Amino acid sequence: MPLPSEFDNHHIPISRKFIDDIRELFIDQYVKPGDLLLDIGNQGKYKKEKKYQSHTFDITNTTSPDILGDITTFNSKINNETYDSVVCTEVLEHVVDPFSAIEEIKRITKIGGHVLFTTPLNARIHGPIPDCWRFTEFGLKVLLRDFEMVYFQKLDTPGRNLFPLHYGCIVKKITDKKSDPRILSFQKID
Repeated sequence: MPLPSEFDNHHIPISRKFIDDIRELFIDQYVKPGDLLLDIGNQGKYKKEKKYQSHTFDITNTTSPDILGDITTFNSKINNETYDSVVCTEVLEHVVDPFSAIEEIKRITKIGGHVLFTTPLNARIHGPIPDCWRFTEFGLKVLLRDFEMVYFQKLDTPGRNLFPLHYGCIVKKITDKKSDPRILSFQKID
């Protein structure tokens, strides 16, 4: 395992705080008392809270998740529109098929339910392996096109314009319909 660089040592704690702050904002503002929440890829990072009911979901049994499975495939253990809220922090870069993961998250989220996503852009390859993807702001908006974006935040890399360290977004499921992914608008970046 390679040693962390000076860049990593400086920026990983900043990114971790960014992720924790967005998660706290999500729990405080979008998760209602009594909601049923699914925490995908928890890996023991977060504790269950009394405000809401929660399940954990992971591809590996190392942290004894409530549900063992792959978020990129249909999970027969979870009915359509089961969860009021879903947390998917630091997962999308590790899934083999992010589009399928988003479809499954959409399927299991109730209409009107909220989903929190965080993902790095300017970060080293990290575990758990595989670490397959990095998403730009524009890529995330395409990936999440079938949701309403209610909150979007980026953590800029100091001294490096247009290459943020991290993104965090909160989306709302408003319909079961799929949009056409080929419909994109382009604009020039200076």
